[in-house]
Amino acid sequence: MTLPRRSFLTGVGAAAVSTAPASSVARNDRIVTGVIGPGGMGSNHLRNLVKRDDVSVRWVCDVDQERSQKAADLVASETGKQPQSTGDLRNVLDAHEVDAVFIATPDHWHAPSAILALDAGKHVYVEKPCCHNIREGRLMADAVHRSGKLLQVGTQSRSTACVAEAMQRIHDGEIGEVLVAKAWNSQRRGSIGHAESTAPPPNLDFAAWLGPTPDVAYQKNLLHGVWRWWHSFGCGDIGNDGVHDIDVALWGLNSHSHPERVACFGGKYFFDDDQQFPDTQYAQFEFPIDRSGKKRQLIFEQRIWTPYTQDGYENGAVFYGTNGLLICGHTVGWRMYGPRNKLIAKRSGQADLVAHHDNFFAAIRGTARLNADITVGHRSATVVHLANIAARTGRVLNFDPHTERIVDDAEADALVRRTYREDHFAIPAGI
Repeated sequence: MTLPRRSFLTGVGAAAVSTAPASSVARNDRIVTGVIGPGGMGSNHLRNLVKRDDVSVRWVCDVDQERSQKAADLVASETGKQPQSTGDLRNVLDAHEVDAVFIATPDHWHAPSAILALDAGKHVYVEKPCCHNIREGRLMADAVHRSGKLLQVGTQSRSTACVAEAMQRIHDGEIGEVLVAKAWNSQRRGSIGHAESTAPPPNLDFAAWLGPTPDVAYQKNLLHGVWRWWHSFGCGDIGNDGVHDIDVALWGLNSHSHPERVACFGGKYFFDDDQQFPDTQYAQFEFPIDRSGKKRQLIFEQRIWTPYTQDGYENGAVFYGTNGLLICGHTVGWRMYGPRNKLIAKRSGQADLVAHHDNFFAAIRGTARLNADITVGHRSATVVHLANIAARTGRVLNFDPHTERIVDDAEADALVRRTYREDHFAIPAGI
């Protein structure tokens, strides 16, 4: 369906959404795609997509003309066909031939662009965290339901064979009952420094980059990539690298609920620069009593100034069972121990992006189920957001997993949502 340029002031009404079935692409047809945000992680997607015989990249979209041109040149050189190039994602969503879009924009554009794409009848692969705030995650789930389209979140460990084996061993009870999991992000980041506002470079449409967020002045340490350290645009490193390990930890815990109590100590202990999120963070989450009659706990640790690894892994998750433990590294593999630290099993293996693409396209063709659907992505993103809210407020949070609201704390509950620029076309309906 065509997207009118001024009809999306508050999103698409229920009467206008697509009702096409998820498996709307024939098994032998090429899936036509567009890549929105083909720089950074988007370029990794693009380099893999152009090698596929079952996919055709017809559109690239970036508000930075240099990045858009570079992406278009890559597609042309690898496939022999020049894609359409644009700085306005609505042009991609207006294109009837496009079956699916890959969204690798900054975090503040994840949910708005994904919801627009779903309502335009496109399947969506969106980078992690799937949303900039908790409320947007719920609205994305609503959009998936009403559109009948698929949404895969870019937590590729969900499609990585060695990680899946580790999770199966945990769920089969090989280390007993897992009551606590811990995830961590320990690595050495660089300072983003201090910067003053300046005019944006001529190749960048900064107003389009801001999108539905309130207006701010451009400064050189705001983008590219650096946006993740700013409250208005990113979710900190817990939402960047940390969310991968949080997602694996939630997978192993096998909890099907949001946490109900959250505490987080953290702040800027190391860096003297403009970044707004903690460089040091220790968060604790308690989940409601589950069907087994037990509560579960998740711990997250972050130190992005450390030059060393933790338990042999820079980023990872450990699962504490009643009969052993399993340590899993994001891009390394895992080791499983029994009583008295006896090594029972181990396996090496890296995160498999191509397998995550394979799963997405197989689901579109109706031959597989998504490994990281919106339910999975919303849960891991909610943990990220709750940790950040608890760190900002300095208080223990009581969270209602059903209403997705913070109870008895108006200041913290206000951060479940965000403020938007007035009358922007990408503001999600129901916000």
